Order: sequence, then structure tokens, then C-alpha cells
Amino acid sequence: MENKFDTALTKMLGIQYPIIMAPMFLVSNAAMTIAAIKSGITGAIPALNYRTDKEFRVAIKQIQDETSGPFGINLIVNKSNIRMKEQLNTCVELGVDFIITSLGSPRQVIEACKPKGIKVFCDVVDVEYALKVQELGADAVIAVNSEAGGHAGPMSYKELIPLLIEKCNIPVISAGGVGTKEQFLEKMELGACGASIGSPFIASDEAGVSHEYKQACVDYGAKDIVMTTKLSGTPCTVINTPYVQDIGTKQTWLERLLNKNKTLKKYAKMLTFYKGMKSLEKAAFSATYKTVWCAGPSIEYVKSIRPVKEIVKDLVGA
Repeated sequence: MENKFDTALTKMLGIQYPIIMAPMFLVSNAAMTIAAIKSGITGAIPALNYRTDKEFRVAIKQIQDETSGPFGINLIVNKSNIRMKEQLNTCVELGVDFIITSLGSPRQVIEACKPKGIKVFCDVVDVEYALKVQELGADAVIAVNSEAGGHAGPMSYKELIPLLIEKCNIPVISAGGVGTKEQFLEKMELGACGASIGSPFIASDEAGVSHEYKQACVDYGAKDIVMTTKLSGTPCTVINTPYVQDIGTKQTWLERLLNKNKTLKKYAKMLTFYKGMKSLEKAAFSATYKTVWCAGPSIEYVKSIRPVKEIVKDLVGA
């Protein structure tokens, strides 16, 4: 079948459609990624979705055994992720196709991946940071806009994409605000070489999250998405369920104090970070991932729980 999409992203990864199933904390898994690859796109999984290196390796090998297409891993590259070096070594050793870096400098990742031919895409929210990662040798930037799920950026896609294209000489992948084919094509028309899409895939058959989480993506819409600082200290988009309304979206005075104190800030952030990772259900302070569901405004277009391949077909008009 002839590929009607021909972009820097499809060429770099050898995929049919220029879409990355975005890495989603607690949601992304091997089954979703395998389904994505078989549907002509690619996917990425946060390394932190696996509690141990052994589990991480099993997932990577499962994807490699069941598909021949490319997939990536998302690495949190700031100091709070003390497992980053181990995760990076595993990615390099097993030969994943690309790495998406978030929340820190990608220098170490780029230096390890370049000699192995592993592509590195870096999350950015502004031009200044995009130019820094470009200088370090990133293969592309992922432009995280204000409509993204999870940790959204401050700028609209209409402003961010053209700005990055004008200032950068590496490809720009858009992240945020895609729930339909029309929205996907709009980002492409602005000059993006592809889109990183997450929230519509939460309500997929292959996602390992609870039925309640998936159903919430069907039942709620864009107007129900709110920002909270209670999960990680960094503003994060969640569905405004009765529980979220009850606990509020702002940090308590104690949480704010811990995050502002220079001595305690690092430890407060690490505690917040690892509470989410260790149990894979609990988040920081008074919220838990059982009842606090991360999602972006593109759930507006989620009407039912379906297989990944059907979601992809709708997005690309296949």
C-alpha cells in the first residue's frame, strides 16, 4: 500500500504513518506498543512503568519478538530518577529504536545512543530549550503544547510549532491536542513531521489500566480536564472527578513549603516521584492513581473503548 504520508519521522523510523503512541505513565505497555506497530505507527513506553530492570527487559524483548517495527522508550533524565543510567544501559544493550527524553538534559542519553544509531527525541516547551537539545545532537524535538495530557506546555500548538520550525534545523514532532484526523492533519499542515498522541489510546482494549479509567475517558470531555500540582509538584492534567474536586488541585501549605525549601526540595520531589513509581498506584500526598486519572483534553473525541488498530484508522483516515 502506498504511503500517503512522507515525512522526516516516517523516514527516520520506517513507519507508515507519522504517529508516535505517546509514552504514558502507568498506561503504556508492551501489548499497546505491539498493536501500534502492527497498525503502521510506533509507540513509546516510560521506563518507569517497570519496577525492575528484569521486568523492563522482558517487555522490550516481547515487543522485539512479536514485531519487526520500531518502538521507543521514554526516559526521565533529571536527578530524581536515580535508575536512569541503568535504564539507558538496558535500552542501548537491547537496541531500542529511539528514546524520548523528558524533564532534564539529554546529554548523557545522546552520547550513549549516537554511536549505536538510536534516535533521540527530546520533549521541549519553548525555543530556548529546543536550541539547547539541538546543539547537543538531538534527532528531533517533541513540541509539548498547552493541550497535551500529563505535563502540558504553556504555549498553544499554533504558536509553538511554527516558532520551533523557524528557529530549529531538526524535525519538530507535535504533542497535544489530537483526537481526530482533522486535528492530526492540522498539526502536519503547520509543519510538524508527525504527532505524539496519548490520551485517545487510554481507552483501548490493549491498555492495562482499569475499566473505570478507560470509561472515564469516554464519559468525560475537554471541559472536565483540570491542572493539578498534587501529583508531582509540576502542573499535570487530570480528569476532574468528584474525588479530585474533593481533594482539590493545589498543593497544601506543607507540600508547597517542602518544594520551596532549598534543602528539602530535592528530597520532597524525589519522594513524590518515587511514590508514584514504587507502588504504580499511589501518587504524592493525598491523591492516588486509582481515583486520579491523568488525561488530556483530546478525550473529548473518545466515544468508546476500542482496539488500538481502530483508533489509528480513525486518526489517519485509513
